[in-house]
Amino acid sequence: MSCVPAPPHAVARQRAERLARSSKPFLARGGPRGERCPGCRLLPSHCLCALRPAVPTRAGVCLLMGDVEALKPSNTGWLIADVVADTFAFGWARTAVHPDLLALLADPQWQPVVVFPGEGVAPERMVEALPRNADTDAPRGTTGKRPLFILLDGTWPEARRMFRKSPYLDRLPVLRLQPGQRSRYRLRHTLRDDHLCTCEVAALCLELAGETRAAQTLEAYLDVFTHHYLQAKNQLPVDEGNALHQRLRDVSTMA
Repeated sequence: MSCVPAPPHAVARQRAERLARSSKPFLARGGPRGERCPGCRLLPSHCLCALRPAVPTRAGVCLLMGDVEALKPSNTGWLIADVVADTFAFGWARTAVHPDLLALLADPQWQPVVVFPGEGVAPERMVEALPRNADTDAPRGTTGKRPLFILLDGTWPEARRMFRKSPYLDRLPVLRLQPGQRSRYRLRHTLRDDHLCTCEVAALCLELAGETRAAQTLEAYLDVFTHHYLQAKNQLPVDEGNALHQRLRDVSTMA
């Protein structure tokens, strides 16, 4: 499958920015070795670019990324940015905040909500549904605010640190998801099955916002990415005719 160039999205730009600040090459652990496609971070022989889906959404996603998260080939925030056009990505630092992030949070078209399990969060900030002023039914161009899901993209300790040490998030509601499912993510080890990867969390958020097609597409795209990644790691060919690829084709084109 040949690589299909595409304009760099927010996570790709964040990766390029982080690489520019690196004093030595980033070496990913445990993944496939060799030259990588700049569009999907996989080996060219297992490139995913031609399968990249794009689904119109009213909701947006804002990723606050741990220091090296954008450099990891297994990062799933990249998949969110592939699917959801209004994906924003910022590197997180305790001592500084990007002015564009503050401008985004203040933009009146968006209703930002932080997605976090709720440990140590004041009860009055917690919500289990979207805030009332986040209008999921209003079409683009109307006055209803669009949901903006803020996802803390990093290891669990990094995510807790981001949440505790980002005062600009303190005024925002905190969405506690009730996933009721185990993570299907197989590219990194975790001590708890209920810790979902960033892409899985985004799919749940999109479903909550009424973006069913986008949610299902993101789930299917994660499964196909995982297949390509593991096949490359094990030096095996991709099976483009398997059920995972067919499901991605089905959900990304459904009305």
